[in-house]
Amino acid sequence: MRRLPPLSALRAFEAAARHGSFKRAASELAVTPTAISHQIRSLEEHTRLTLFERKVRKVVLSDAGVQLYPVLRDGFDAFEAMLDRLSQSRKRAQVTISATNAFTVKWLVPRMANFRKLHPDIDLQLQASDEAVDLDGRSVDIAIRYGQGSYPGLRSEPMFADEFAPLANPRLGVRDPADLSRFSLIHFEWIRKRPGNPNWQNWFAKAGLPCPSDLGQLQFSDESHAIQAAVAGQGVALLSLALVADELAAGHLMQPFGPKLDGYTYHLVMKGDGSPSSSVSAAADWLRSEVRSARAR
Repeated sequence: MRRLPPLSALRAFEAAARHGSFKRAASELAVTPTAISHQIRSLEEHTRLTLFERKVRKVVLSDAGVQLYPVLRDGFDAFEAMLDRLSQSRKRAQVTISATNAFTVKWLVPRMANFRKLHPDIDLQLQASDEAVDLDGRSVDIAIRYGQGSYPGLRSEPMFADEFAPLANPRLGVRDPADLSRFSLIHFEWIRKRPGNPNWQNWFAKAGLPCPSDLGQLQFSDESHAIQAAVAGQGVALLSLALVADELAAGHLMQPFGPKLDGYTYHLVMKGDGSPSSSVSAAADWLRSEVRSARAR
């Protein structure tokens, strides 16, 4: 446990030493010169040191005071600088966007640099979770929700609908559905199990092909991991075309055949009460512009 003198006494000494005057120190700290004298006397009693030599109409630091002063001066300067930095950081606007893990990694993160160029004065925070967050609190400003679009009490607008198709690394040489028997089928687990989910069972049904009895060859709990497995050539995956647009454009993945399955719709969701702040509105406008740019490709 630290056995330090009272902070008020240390502040009084530092100010008096810096100004070379009890009177000017008192003016800075908004107290009387007598109060400064009492604080310094208390500090001397606590330390058992003489810190000032009292002379007619002036005070001079003693040898002990000369050694103590720069330590306190530098310490108070460091306190002030850190508090200023913390204060400035709190003044910066922050916007928190919540989205699924895969959407955050594959769609939001690659576009964050665009936001920083447009709004260098706004800090964008991304919160990745496959569970829907509660927008009634203050921790999240915007949510990107993936579903059928019923969000009572919230303001929502569709961003884009999703489609799923079989995708594979071109090195595998997958050309037609018959090739699926030669490779692992990559799955990822849907958080909400619905009959209409775009999974391999529903794809085989739409393709008019018999569904293999064993579909559990490569199973992932996270969609982004399934994407990486497909890019690495571990098998054929039924993936969101919206989330792998960059991999398709770069040739890391290819869509050898159809059919496509309809997915759900990504919605931009905000709190329903009141008007959003200017920073939240800026983030929402940026998301809308990124959607328009993606459609124009």
